[in-house]
Formats: sequence, structure tokens, C-alpha cells
Amino acid sequence: MGELGLASKYLPILILAILVFVIGLSMIIVNQILGLKRPYPEKLERYECGLPPSGEPRHPFSVKFYAIAILFVVFDVEAVFLYPWAVSFGKIGALAYIEMVIFIALLLVAYFYAWIRGAFRWE
Repeated sequence: MGELGLASKYLPILILAILVFVIGLSMIIVNQILGLKRPYPEKLERYECGLPPSGEPRHPFSVKFYAIAILFVVFDVEAVFLYPWAVSFGKIGALAYIEMVIFIALLLVAYFYAWIRGAFRWE
């Protein structure tokens, strides 16, 4: 397949991407020109789920929050790997079973290590 064939194959996608970009940019420009601008104190105030704002908006989060979020993602990804393995369990054989046992053992070691280090305690 030559250069012309490849270019003609992706030309509709390129045209669509350009069209989407132009439409999106034109909407932003039209909004800036025609949009209503009536600022008032309540509108410029930060929003906190319908409650009156309290405290500084730029207070730092605890590192524990990020550690628990990362641990959640790691152990959630485990389920992503377990599901296809469980669905094709009958076809994959003993080697795949042993590999999954090793994978789960490593995850359990990591889980208990995080537990012992106090990563799951919210203080």
C-alpha cells in the first residue's frame, strides 16, 4: 500500500479532527464575545457542595490520602487481572494457575506490608 493509499485511508479522520477543533474553538470564542458577564460576590465565591465556604481553599492534603489512593488503585488493578484469568480458567492450564498463585501471593505480601507499616490507618 503506497503513500496515497495510506493518506486516503486516514483523510476522513483528519477532516473530522480539524472540524471538531474548529467547532470547539469557535464555541469558546463566541461565548467570550456574546456571553453574559455579570460578576457579583456570591458568584465569585468558591463552591463547596452547597455549603458555606469554610477555611482556606489551598490547605495541603495529608500524604496519607495519596498513599491510600495509590494502594486502592494497585489492589483494584488486581481485579482487572483476575477476571480474565477466572473466565478462561479451564483453557489455560497448570502453568497459568501457578503464575496466578504467585501473583496473588505477591499482592498479599504487599498488602500485609502496607498494613504493618500503617498505610491503612487514617489519622
